Amino acid sequence: MERVGYYNGTIGPLEELQVPFLDRVCFYGDGVYDATMTRDGVILYLDDHLDRFFNSMRLMRFQPDFTREELASRLQQVVDAANARDLFLYWQITRGTGLRQHAFLPNAQPNLWIYAEPCPYEDLSKSVPVITVEDTRHHHCNVKTLNLLPNVMAQQAAVEAGAEEAVFVRDGVVTETAHSNVHILKNGVLVTHAADNLILPGIARKHLIAMCHELGIPVDERGFTRQQMLDADEIIITASSTFAQRVHSVDGQPAGCKDEATYTRLRDALVAEFEAYIAQQGQAADPHAAADATDPATR
Repeated sequence: MERVGYYNGTIGPLEELQVPFLDRVCFYGDGVYDATMTRDGVILYLDDHLDRFFNSMRLMRFQPDFTREELASRLQQVVDAANARDLFLYWQITRGTGLRQHAFLPNAQPNLWIYAEPCPYEDLSKSVPVITVEDTRHHHCNVKTLNLLPNVMAQQAAVEAGAEEAVFVRDGVVTETAHSNVHILKNGVLVTHAADNLILPGIARKHLIAMCHELGIPVDERGFTRQQMLDADEIIITASSTFAQRVHSVDGQPAGCKDEATYTRLRDALVAEFEAYIAQQGQAADPHAAADATDPATR
C-alpha cells in the first residue's frame, strides 16, 4: 500500500477507512496529535515525539487505552505496511464517540488514528520566502491539539502570497509559524522564542538548540520582533522534514542570508545527526545490518 491508515485496530488503504460520524473530533476538534518523518522504515526521533504526545494527552486530560510501547508498535506496523522509502507519519487521539455535548462523555473510549504517506524531505540547499500574520490562536499552543483553523487560514495566506510559511506575530513578538518553529541568528547567537504556552516545543527545535550547544553557538531563548527578524543575519524555520530551512525574504522584503558559514555548519551537522540516527536505528532493528555493511558485496 502507498498510503496506509489505521483506526482503532483496523488497518488498510487510507482512502478506504471510515470513522464514526459522532467522533468528537468532528464537532470540537477534541483531540491531540503528533507527526514525524521516516526513512527506510525508521521513525525519526520517535522517543521525542512520544514524549510530546503523551504530554499533550496529559495536559488535555486524555486517558489512553494503550501504553507507550503499544503505540510505538502500532506506528511501526503502519510504517511497515507503506511502500515508500520516506514517509510522513501522523497520529492522533480523540476523546471518543457519542452524542454531541460540550462536557466530556462519561466512560467514552478514545479513538486512535494513524496514517502514513510518501513524503520527501525538504531541499535544504534552497532558501524560502515567508510572510507574517497576526497570531490569533488560543493560549495552549504548547499542546499539539487538533484546533488548527487559525493555522489553516495563515498557511492559505502564505500560499496565496507565494510564500513557504506564515510567521505568527503576537503583541509585536514573533512566536512560530503555521506549522514550524522559527529562529534567527544575530551576531553568531541563535535566538528562539522560549518554550512557553505560546509555541509548540518542536522536536526539530530541540535538536537545533542541542546542536548549537554542541557546536559552541550561544542560544538565547527569548522573543524577538518582526523588525529584529528583518534585521537578523539568518532566519531559520525547523520542522520534522525541514531540519533547518533558510529564509530569504519576509513579506516581500529581502532578509537573512548574511551568515552562510554559521548556517551551513548548523544545517550540515543536523543532516549528519539525522543520517547517523537512521543508520543506528536501522542496525538496532536488524542485527545483521552492521555485519552486512562491512561486506563489500553489500555496499
